[in-house]
Formats: sequence, C-alpha cells, structure tokens
Amino acid sequence: MMVMLVTYDVSTASAAGKRRLRMIAKNCLDYGQRVQNSVFELDLDHAKWVECRARLVETMEPEEDSLRFYRLGNQWRERVEHIGTKPSTDLSGGTLLA
Repeated sequence: MMVMLVTYDVSTASAAGKRRLRMIAKNCLDYGQRVQNSVFELDLDHAKWVECRARLVETMEPEEDSLRFYRLGNQWRERVEHIGTKPSTDLSGGTLLA
C-alpha cells in the first residue's frame, strides 16, 4: 500500500468544466479522502493507483485543467504535518489525526 496526494485545478468557466470538477472530486473520493478543497489523500495499492490515475486523466481537459500527483509512500506519517482545523481520518485505521 502507498499513500498518494492528488491535487487539481479545473477550469469552471463553462458548464463542462463544472462537471469535470465534480467528476474529478468524485473519482478521488472513490479511492480516498478529501483533506482540502482540491486535495485528496489516497491509500491504495499499485493496481488501484493505475486505475485511479487513468480515470482522473481521462476526465480532465489538459488544455484547461491540471492534475498533480505526489507519492508519499509507506512512511507518509513522517512526511505530513497538519496544523489547524479539519483533522483528517487516519487512512489505515480510522483514528483522527491531530
């Protein structure tokens, strides 16, 4: 298992862009949790990551939107510091992170 951080910026100037925004968020929610408006943490194996990435790339419009993927790996807890509101769920066990 590995943790991936997915961020995106989708142009919402058109109805099609607003639809893409909703679809990308839904696709991310199918694999992980939202941690900020356009930021998701995904805890998945390599096969699921390949599937998720393909869905996201297929949904986006490369001339108008952008996706960024950060591989945090197995030691992600050592690489993430959270300060402030909106504590997130620990992807491995459901415990709230401070």
